[in-house]
Amino acid sequence: MIVDSISVNKSFGGWHKQYRHHSSTLHCDMRFAIYLPPQASPINKVPVLYWLSGLTCTDENFMQKAGAQALAAELGIAIVAPDTSPRGDDVADDASYDLGQGASFYVNATQAPWNRHYQMYDYVVHELPRLIESIFPVTDKRAISGHSMGGHGALMIALRNPERYLSVSAFSPITNPMNCPWGKKAFTAYLGKDTAAWANYDASVLMRSAVQTVPALVEQGDADNFLAEQLTPEILVAAAKVSQYPLTLNYREGYDHSYYFVSSFMANHLRFHAKHLYKP
Repeated sequence: MIVDSISVNKSFGGWHKQYRHHSSTLHCDMRFAIYLPPQASPINKVPVLYWLSGLTCTDENFMQKAGAQALAAELGIAIVAPDTSPRGDDVADDASYDLGQGASFYVNATQAPWNRHYQMYDYVVHELPRLIESIFPVTDKRAISGHSMGGHGALMIALRNPERYLSVSAFSPITNPMNCPWGKKAFTAYLGKDTAAWANYDASVLMRSAVQTVPALVEQGDADNFLAEQLTPEILVAAAKVSQYPLTLNYREGYDHSYYFVSSFMANHLRFHAKHLYKP
C-alpha cells in the first residue's frame, strides 16, 4: 500500500501527518490525516480513534479545531481522520452542500451515478484501517467517533460492527437519518427509494434491535439550530431503552453545532475511549 506525504507537523511531542493514497474501494485518490502520539513506535504500538467529520468538512476541520492532540499525546492514542467523501473531477457531485462531494453519509451507494465512487462505508470499515495498521505503529484496538453527519457514521458503523470497535462516541449526531430532511435527501439519492435499505444505515433503527453492544457516549448542545429537525436525539434514547443499550447522552446547555462545542467536550470523549482502548 503506497501513501504520499502531504504535510508533517510536530504537535505535543507527537506528529500530525497528512497523506494521499489511491483507494481501490472508492476508485479515486483520497486524503487522510493521522496524529501519532509520542509513545507510538515500532516496539510500542498504540490504539486508534477514527474520527468522521460532518457535512462540507475534510480531515482538516477536526485536526485544526478540536484541540484533541494534547490529551491524545498524554493518553497514548493515535487519531485518524479521513475525508468525508470521495473527490475528484470524475466523481459525481451536486450543487447543494448536503449531497455529493463532502456529503457521503458514510454509506455504500447503490444508485447511479453515485455507486461508482461512493462506497465510504467499506472504505472506513475495511480499507482505511487495513492501510493504517499496515503502515503505522498502531494496534487493531479501535474506537470511532464523529460530528453531525460523522456522528451518524460513527454510531452506525459501530452498531453494525461491534466486533471491530471497543467504544463509540458522537457529537450532535444525525440519529435517525431515514426520518430527517438531510437523511431522506441523501438516502434517496445514494440508496434509492426502497426505505428497507435505508434502515441498514440508521443508528436509531440499528440500536433498537442491537444484540451485541459497544459502549456509546453522545454529546448534544441544546442550542443547536439543527436539533429538532435534523438530529432528534430523543429517538436514539428511546431506541436504547428498547434494547437496553449502554448509551450515555449528555445535553449541554447553551452549546450549538460548532467546533466550539466539540472542543469543549473533546477531552471527556478521549478519556472515555482511553478507558476502553486500554482495558486489560
